[in-house]
Amino acid sequence: MAELVFIVLPTFGLIGLGWLAGQLKLLGNRAGDGLSDYVFLLAVPSLIFRTLSEGGTPTENPWGYWIAYFGGVAVVWTVAMLLATKLFGRDRREAAIHGFSAGQSNTVLVGVPLILNVYGDAGAIPLFLLLAIHLPIMMSAAAILIETASEGGKGFAIAKKLALTIVTHPIILALVAGLIAQRYGFRPSGALKSFVDQLAATASPCALVAMGLALKRFGFVSDLKAVATISTLKLVVHPFLVWLLAFHVLSVPPVWAGVAVLFAAMPCGINAYLIAARYKVAEPTASAAVAVSTAISVVTVSGWLWVIGAV
Repeated sequence: MAELVFIVLPTFGLIGLGWLAGQLKLLGNRAGDGLSDYVFLLAVPSLIFRTLSEGGTPTENPWGYWIAYFGGVAVVWTVAMLLATKLFGRDRREAAIHGFSAGQSNTVLVGVPLILNVYGDAGAIPLFLLLAIHLPIMMSAAAILIETASEGGKGFAIAKKLALTIVTHPIILALVAGLIAQRYGFRPSGALKSFVDQLAATASPCALVAMGLALKRFGFVSDLKAVATISTLKLVVHPFLVWLLAFHVLSVPPVWAGVAVLFAAMPCGINAYLIAARYKVAEPTASAAVAVSTAISVVTVSGWLWVIGAV
């Protein structure tokens, strides 16, 4: 637990820095919005492109592993959306944010250092196999759901909006470019690599500072019932489903199964706030869910480490 606390503390430090900057009026709402737009439009696409272009083709068969993880994602995402519309009375765009928050894990800031510390080199391959597709799939799915939700269920309008989203959205364009680069063995080098690396490296810290500014604007306990529901789905239900599938249903090697469970047990990722801020929908819920689930994860992740026999 002590090691987990030290991993989580820098995350809260950057969030707290953004909150303090807002509290002292060093940065205002416009700065927070601009920072969020920068991360969404430039930094995260650069991170996606770098992750995919530098990823190799797996030598092991990862399908059971991927199915176990994303099977859990599909369930909690769907449940969160249903609860958002049926229980909390939210529209489809807000419901998409609830679903994304319940399924998107904080991988870079918390997941990577924790999993590598637990499993060492043995956990690196399954970890990075999941990292390579996690962010692109999740961000693309969320963007498509939100973009098409405003069309009111009209088939042609939804199809038109979907096509426009696919050809213009920065996340999806980065996904396509990364897959093409991976397919043809193109890896940025020299000045281009430095350019992409520097943009990608700013994604997490800038996003956390922007979220701190959002927490100053919306408060830490905004939409408390919805935040509690999302946090429970993310920290308890999601890893439980992955544990069930990876350890007891599908044939997944023990280390790979443990990595999948820990990956699922991570708190809500900062991208939940980023996409909410980009579309100006459910920002209080998303920002509070990230903060609350990160704090609670110090206890819940320790419990999952015990369940999978890692401690």
